[in-house]
Amino acid sequence: MAASVGPSISRRLHKLAVLPLRRLSAGVRRGRMGAEVEPMTPLNQLHVFNAMHSSPHARLELSAQLGDGLAAALWGNRDDARDYQAPSHHTLSCYIADGTGTFRRQRPADKGAPDKLCIMPAGHESNWVVNGPIRLAHLYISEEQFALGCIRLLDREPREMQLREATFMDDPLQARRFRQLIALNWQEPGERLLASSLAHEIVNHAVLDQAGLRQGLRLKGGLAPHQRRRLVEYIEANLDQPVTLSEMASRCALSEYHFARMFRQSFGLPAHQYLLARRLERACRLLRTGDLPLGQVALCCGFASASHFNNRFRLTLGATPGAYRQALRG
Repeated sequence: MAASVGPSISRRLHKLAVLPLRRLSAGVRRGRMGAEVEPMTPLNQLHVFNAMHSSPHARLELSAQLGDGLAAALWGNRDDARDYQAPSHHTLSCYIADGTGTFRRQRPADKGAPDKLCIMPAGHESNWVVNGPIRLAHLYISEEQFALGCIRLLDREPREMQLREATFMDDPLQARRFRQLIALNWQEPGERLLASSLAHEIVNHAVLDQAGLRQGLRLKGGLAPHQRRRLVEYIEANLDQPVTLSEMASRCALSEYHFARMFRQSFGLPAHQYLLARRLERACRLLRTGDLPLGQVALCCGFASASHFNNRFRLTLGATPGAYRQALRG
């Protein structure tokens, strides 16, 4: 779900002082996700997070689930070696301080530095050597959130796209967003919503700039491109209506069973999850930019009632629609 940080929020973010940091206990924070939403894997089960957390040298300063298949962590480390082997999630990394003695084992001449960015896609393998101190932020991204970005921003099937691996990139805008992200108090509900909004900005930027076609891939199964595009248009035009699986399947002249399977192949997630994500994205946009009563927002986004909207929103983003509007509009 995309969320843009407006000028007034950017000013608020710049004014925030860096908060005191503390080591978190083993009970890491977990985002609360609704039954209709594919939950983000608990932090301590994410491969990259767990590889860092298992190091006797690494220190976890902050961590949080940000909703929508996103999670973040702030780390300190020194004189270490870490290996990442085919994680099931994407990781964006930004060096906050030091890191000039950090390098990939296969590329010892290339060293890190503050504000350098790394992209570690799902399924990649990398081996890192840390000489001296480093402080870095991680943003963990589920495959489902990447899939939504491919459909919405690139008009591409997620399975034909990949997030390109990158080491020690320069991207001042992304680095600034990461610094704004870590300046927020992720445990305070309002600021966690701002953190989620910034995280979406970071992910959208990465999808637009760093996603590319998989080479030599021949797609099998799934919906035809014209069917996928027609479905996207139909769903967007009917978000205020109770769209059913049967209606979507009939537009593709398929049985519900075959449609459900082909939809997931082409969209990267089940139809009901995609539909809910689009409803919530529209709700966020209306809450950020308009003054409609919450009950009217619920109807405009196809929720059966204000209470149903409130529950779905809270379970996905960890706050009520009213709290989201207040936090994002300040």
